Amino acid sequence: MWDSYLGARCCAASTAASEIRYRMRSDATDAPTYLQGLPDDRRGVLSIVRSVILEHLPEGYVEGIQYGMIGYYVPHSLYPQGYHCDARQPLPFAGLASQKNYMALYLCTVYEDPELDGWFRSQFLLAGKRLDMGKSCIRFKKLDDLPVEVIGQAVARVPVATYIERYEAVLAAKRGAPRPPKSAR
Repeated sequence: MWDSYLGARCCAASTAASEIRYRMRSDATDAPTYLQGLPDDRRGVLSIVRSVILEHLPEGYVEGIQYGMIGYYVPHSLYPQGYHCDARQPLPFAGLASQKNYMALYLCTVYEDPELDGWFRSQFLLAGKRLDMGKSCIRFKKLDDLPVEVIGQAVARVPVATYIERYEAVLAAKRGAPRPPKSAR
């Protein structure tokens, strides 16, 4: 799921030789360093969203850098199998990034759970916000675009054990599903 969103998009770009205007893929090794490399306006917004995530992050998830962005994941100590696309990576739960034309919050758990997805979309509407969302990518340009309390609630709703259970169920369903004919791919 993350690979299709992040693989080709992640690279650094700049508006001037000495200034990085935005980050799509960072060489930072921790969240504070990632944020320090951003322009002030984006650093401020992503710092606030990060604080909301950390405040609501259930026990067991870890913050770090994953796929060149701030990531929240299930560590190998809790889920040794890791991410099915690359077992060397811990199981991704959420991500926070500065992309070329927007900032992004990746909520894998919303993508994997239709019930949570419906709740999330309805809460966005109730908050009077316009949801700009792909499968798990919530795109925003300013903090006012996000109902931060809804982001916190969405993160808090999924304990590690529940997330692993859902993740494994999705994988099992995909592995058991017949492949579409080549003409449909």
